[in-house]
Amino acid sequence: MNHLPQAWGRPRDDVYGPYDGSYLQNDGPNQHSQSPIVTGTSVLALKFKDGVVIAADNLASYGSLARFTDVKRLRKFAETSVVGFGGDVSDMQYLDRLLNSLDIEEAYGSTGHTLNAQNLHTYLAKVLYKRRSNFNPLWNQLLVAGLDGEGKPFLASADLLGTTFSSPSLATGFGAHLAQPLLRKVAPDEETASKLSLEQAVEAVKASMKVLFYRDARSIDKYSIAVVTKEGIDLKQDEKLENQSWAFAEQIRGYGTQVN
Repeated sequence: MNHLPQAWGRPRDDVYGPYDGSYLQNDGPNQHSQSPIVTGTSVLALKFKDGVVIAADNLASYGSLARFTDVKRLRKFAETSVVGFGGDVSDMQYLDRLLNSLDIEEAYGSTGHTLNAQNLHTYLAKVLYKRRSNFNPLWNQLLVAGLDGEGKPFLASADLLGTTFSSPSLATGFGAHLAQPLLRKVAPDEETASKLSLEQAVEAVKASMKVLFYRDARSIDKYSIAVVTKEGIDLKQDEKLENQSWAFAEQIRGYGTQVN
């Protein structure tokens, strides 16, 4: 061993060869991530008579640690659509850059038209399927909310396999188990959804977000919510759950940093 202070614990280069990472080099196949590390949880969306309401909390979890509490997982696209991201945050950031470049390309196009929500969903589904076919999937499930080419409310999902489907209400993650039954009570079919008012849809989504905060360990009480209509997109990114019952813990002696 080299016992000089500047190299304590290292083998001697003149005896064992250079101490580098050459042993790590191999000619094996390329390997891609199979286990997302920083992830976002549920995204919820519900159609109503004039558009779509979509919401997602602002938490990105590092495994089971609530690490990043200000991650916005709803993205506007060209004032026509909102994309909600569930799953891996780094893949979400990649898709966000992809959408940004597409947005610029559409804005400077010579046709004067831009992608509506239905077109955007088809594009993202093709991107996800292509990456899956390369055995390097984007570990996300997306909800695309907006209006279709005829100005009707549009809501559809696409996942890491490129699987797509549409429904009056959709949810990703634990929301598919906990929130979807609540949303289906409000809008069990397209006909019922077409009669919902904006206030009813927003109330149903907020109530579902509260249930997820109580029941999903990867959720917090700060969230983003967007309403997409013909008038445009109303996006609020720092909403707080009202009247949430966990507040009583702050009154308990010994809770957190409270000692008196």
